Amino acid sequence: MSHWIKTLVRIVLGLSFINVGVLHFTNPTPFLAIMPPYLPVHAPLVAISGFFEMLGGIGLISRKLRRPAAWGLLALLVAVYPANIHMLVNDVYLPDMPQERWILWVRMPFQFVFAAGVAWTGGLWPQRPKDTQK
Repeated sequence: MSHWIKTLVRIVLGLSFINVGVLHFTNPTPFLAIMPPYLPVHAPLVAISGFFEMLGGIGLISRKLRRPAAWGLLALLVAVYPANIHMLVNDVYLPDMPQERWILWVRMPFQFVFAAGVAWTGGLWPQRPKDTQK
């Protein structure tokens, strides 16, 4: 794919993470609603994840911070995946979300789409062949 498509996807992903991170602070209710009950201190965890979403989104857009930000966002996506599992297993719906079980199923693999987008635009995947010339 051409370079400008990758750049566009990187910017869209970065801005999306920034936006969702901001929402963790301006409207934490939906994020609190999907927290698995076995996790302690829900509000601080929502704030921490929001902070790192914003930081990762900014980093993904930055040329110098792109790779470490991509690794951080991948770790974050793994860390918040239990909330998606909790939603599916316990029929937890976000406010204003249609209460259709198939939507909960669609959310599950969507996190992997985001992860692939982060890895691709962050320069982590696919690996470029190493230069064999001396």
